[in-house]
Amino acid sequence: MSGRVIRIERVAPRDGLVEEPELTAKGYRLGDPRHGAKKHHAVNSVYVRSLDEAAELIARGFSLWMGAKGKRPSLVSPASLRILRAA
Repeated sequence: MSGRVIRIERVAPRDGLVEEPELTAKGYRLGDPRHGAKKHHAVNSVYVRSLDEAAELIARGFSLWMGAKGKRPSLVSPASLRILRAA
C-alpha cells in the first residue's frame, strides 16, 4: 500500500450516515486487539496523530472509533473499514 491516507470510512455506515474517525484532543482513537472483549474500554485505547498512523494500526488488527453528527461513536472492526489513499 502506498500513498498518503486521505480518508478512512466505514464500509456500511449506521443508518446511512457519514461516519468519520473520532478525533479527540489526544488524536484518533483506536482499540487495541490485545485486550479482546475489553478493547472498547477507555483505559485500553491507543491514540495516534494522523490517519496514516491509524491505517498502520488498522492493518495490524486495531479497531477504530467512528462517529457521526448526533450519534455516539462506536468501535469499528478492521474488516468493516475502507482506507482510501492518494494516488
